[in-house]
Amino acid sequence: MTDHSHIGIADGKPILRRKLVIHGKHGSGVAVEATVKKGPITNLGLTQDKNTLRLIAHRGRTVAGQILQIGDTQTHVDTGMDPAAFMNAWFGLIPQHHWSMSVGDNLEQYRKVANLLGLPFDIVGETH
Repeated sequence: MTDHSHIGIADGKPILRRKLVIHGKHGSGVAVEATVKKGPITNLGLTQDKNTLRLIAHRGRTVAGQILQIGDTQTHVDTGMDPAAFMNAWFGLIPQHHWSMSVGDNLEQYRKVANLLGLPFDIVGETH
């Protein structure tokens, strides 16, 4: 099983959980359960319209909260927006199913990458 968590971003000690079913697939294994360090984060998504790839970003903060004990990396994020407004804005840009969450405010680095690659860059929750 591939797990996308990293001990360097964990808030506290990660927990290993035995899983009998992994993402709906038969087989068993061990999964890493953790939350992300509290503080600023940057989400980065990728999408594609009919002409080009696009990067989508958002700044937020991880906050304390209970997580499901299911053997995945999870964390609560304060988006700085009403939850429904955030979901409508983020998913209105049609990101792919998975996106990344980085620790820290990395928006400007992502903007530079988009610029170097010649990709459109959308920011959710901020005027730009």
